Amino acid sequence: MTTDISPVEPRNSRATLPANTVFELLLDEQRRDALYYLSQKVGAVAIDDLTAQLAHGDGEPTRERLEAVAAGFHHKHLPKLVDTAVVRYDPDARTIERRAAAAALDPYLELSQRHA
Repeated sequence: MTTDISPVEPRNSRATLPANTVFELLLDEQRRDALYYLSQKVGAVAIDDLTAQLAHGDGEPTRERLEAVAAGFHHKHLPKLVDTAVVRYDPDARTIERRAAAAALDPYLELSQRHA
C-alpha cells in the first residue's frame, strides 16, 4: 500500500511543507508553542527569550526549569526545526528566526492556541 503525500500550502503563500513534516512538527506541545511564539514575532529572537517563554508556560519557572527547558529545546526541538527549514538558527548571535516555510504551519498553530 502506498500513501500519496501532498504538500501543505497556506492560502496566499508560496511556502509548502510535506504533510508528514507538518504533523511531525506539530506533534510536540513545546514545539507548537515555540513555533506559535515565533509566528508572533518579526525578525530574529534571542533563543534565551524563546526558551524563557516556553518555561513560563507552566507558571513561574524555577532556575532549574529554565535550564531544563533550554537544554531540551536546544537538543530535541531546535535540530528538527532547522532540519525542516522552518527556522534559521544563528549560534554565534544565539538567535532563532522563522523562515518562509513556517507559514504553512500558521493555520494549525492558530487552531492549537485556541484550544489550549
